[in-house]
Amino acid sequence: MTRPFRLAALALASALVLAACGSSSSSSTTSSAPASSSPRPASVVSTRTTSLGTFLVDAKGRALYLWDADHGTKSTCSGACAQAWPPLTTAGTPKASGAAKASLLGTTTRPDGSREVTYAGHPLYYFEGDTMPGQTTGQGSGSFGSPWWVVSPGGKAIQS
Repeated sequence: MTRPFRLAALALASALVLAACGSSSSSSTTSSAPASSSPRPASVVSTRTTSLGTFLVDAKGRALYLWDADHGTKSTCSGACAQAWPPLTTAGTPKASGAAKASLLGTTTRPDGSREVTYAGHPLYYFEGDTMPGQTTGQGSGSFGSPWWVVSPGGKAIQS
């Protein structure tokens, strides 16, 4: 083999190895918390029925909560609170599905500039302890000084 041919073959082999490594590497993070901090084009609010009754969930079936400490559409949950109770954010107009009512959906601007989905005037949150669709382990929690409740399709807290 001539020297130029060997160099070309080595360069081609190196390029193939690098390309294969680049395409097979992936960074995957498993987290129980939803990806609510990165807004979706249009969040979907739907409903689910369990022993608590019918309540709001996201498109993946994750329970959505309201916080008694919030008054009006302004969210007062930030910092450590927003880490434990991530807000449902959106980059587009939220959409209703199931028994959720589109007329009750809205948004509010959070201090970081993101848009949080509201329902009947209540900012909506997830609970980091809910690791599977339909779980409601945050129901009735008094963390951060006020109770957290799943939300009925009518926009009221389900307090049971």
